[in-house]
Amino acid sequence: MKDSLGAVIVAYLKARIKVILAFALFVFIVVMVYYLYGLDPEPLIYSIQLIGTLALIFGAADFVAYYRKLRTLREVRDAALVELKPLPKPKDGIEEEYQQVVKALVDSRFELAFRSANSKKELNDYYTLWAHQIKTPISAMDLLLQSAEDSFNHRAELRQELFKIKEYVEMVLQYLRLESMAADMVLKEYELLPLIQESVKKYSMIFINKRISLDLKEMDSVVLTDQKWLAFCLEQVLSNALKYTRQGKISIYLADDAEQTLVVADTGVGIHPEDIDRIFDRGFTGYNGRMDQKSTGIGLYLVKSVLDKLAHPIAVESQLGTGTKIKIDLSRKEMELF
Repeated sequence: MKDSLGAVIVAYLKARIKVILAFALFVFIVVMVYYLYGLDPEPLIYSIQLIGTLALIFGAADFVAYYRKLRTLREVRDAALVELKPLPKPKDGIEEEYQQVVKALVDSRFELAFRSANSKKELNDYYTLWAHQIKTPISAMDLLLQSAEDSFNHRAELRQELFKIKEYVEMVLQYLRLESMAADMVLKEYELLPLIQESVKKYSMIFINKRISLDLKEMDSVVLTDQKWLAFCLEQVLSNALKYTRQGKISIYLADDAEQTLVVADTGVGIHPEDIDRIFDRGFTGYNGRMDQKSTGIGLYLVKSVLDKLAHPIAVESQLGTGTKIKIDLSRKEMELF
């Protein structure tokens, strides 16, 4: 123990001060009674000596028990960073309640530590994936810059690789903002078509370079959402569709059977049936992602996380070799408070 024996004795006396004062008051009252009635002091002195001896014996035994309990509690405190050792047996209900509070606090601390470690691991894993992913466009730009060619196509390729870098940087920023998304949300009514057009415009260069046509249907719909976060989700869905569509078109329209269900359909490679239920899992790349090394498994995870908080359910339909449909329900539903 860090404290000296003298410090422990002082702490013990402070803890038992009420008992000591009560004992002193009791002795004082007895002395006053003997004095006021003029009684023989010899029995009084003998009684005080006997009571003092008993008090000293019981006090010593109580101090030893106090010292042992203090040492046990300090050992528990020092070991609490690893595990909670058994606490001393409580003397009464109040002490038992205190022990329950201590156990609850330690359990809560372990849970918070576990969550923090898990969150840190997820963040480290994501940064590892992100760093690996962003190397591709950087390397491509480096090779293009080493070339002496200066043509329109050459510059277009450079712009495309630079766009990919910006896209990855935006993704990591949104990943970091996800935990504090509630403080960053502004819910308003927006016309859906202009919002989609802005997202499509951002990817116009990719559409042109890959020679993929866009079929954007007219729609007269107003949605209650957060413009920035919904736009981020639409951009990720478009990015994914463009990534796995080698020819054909991407269609964006409102589903016939649901007034405010937005559909983004592509004519890409499709998704393997065994992967469909897992495409929104964090870090899951699926068969397609493993084949061409283009996926980090983060984009759709972010989309699902954001849309859940916006109360916009998302679903996927896909047929291998034919294409994929992403459906986002933008109808007004009760939003979860978080």
